[in-house]
Amino acid sequence: MRRADRLFQIIQLLRGRRRAVTARWLAEQLEVSERTIYRDIRDLVATGTPIEGAAGVGYSLRRGYDLPPLMFDAEEIEALVLGARVVAAFGDEKLARAARSIVSKVEAVLPKALKPKLAESALYVPRLGEAPEGLLTVRVAITAKQKLRVRYVKEDGEVSERVLRPLGAFFWGRRWTVTAWCELRDGFRNFRLDRMESVEPTGETFTDEPARSLDDYLRSIGQDVDEDPVVGG
Repeated sequence: MRRADRLFQIIQLLRGRRRAVTARWLAEQLEVSERTIYRDIRDLVATGTPIEGAAGVGYSLRRGYDLPPLMFDAEEIEALVLGARVVAAFGDEKLARAARSIVSKVEAVLPKALKPKLAESALYVPRLGEAPEGLLTVRVAITAKQKLRVRYVKEDGEVSERVLRPLGAFFWGRRWTVTAWCELRDGFRNFRLDRMESVEPTGETFTDEPARSLDDYLRSIGQDVDEDPVVGG
């Protein structure tokens, strides 16, 4: 869990309790150490969150406190809904569930006057077939920096087996590509996910090395690494 998410969850847990709760209880709910809870509570108080109590006694949130409502204009809400629908249509099942969950969470905290905007959006994304089978495997491998063994079919029908260091996945409207460091070619390569006959983790991890990272690839094609990447397939 990201720290920002954990801080939000601490506030939500305190809001839902009538009595003070201990740091141990909070730590158990969030699966972190008590020391982490103490630090988070201290930081929340420092930013003005009205948390009362002390270590060894328990913590509570001052009654009447609420998080400020999320403020979106109509265009932002429509962008959010459209983005979620794109993910649901072209992502793997876990991404699709996450997209739907995001919309539900936003709806729960939107001011009442803005909630209908979510349902009124008339921008739709038809699902054209299923997401590539290997997308979830690739996503996990990118995050965990796991090498992948891939059986790849080129456009001319040539088949090769390669070990890749997956660096990023890019969506092109109807297809996904994977940018990777290819150990067979000893260089950066882009692979269409729908041409991977098989993709599986090797059990070996890797670390970013000079001239072999995603930032290095983006620089090699003249892409500013501080901007959203636009790369060739």
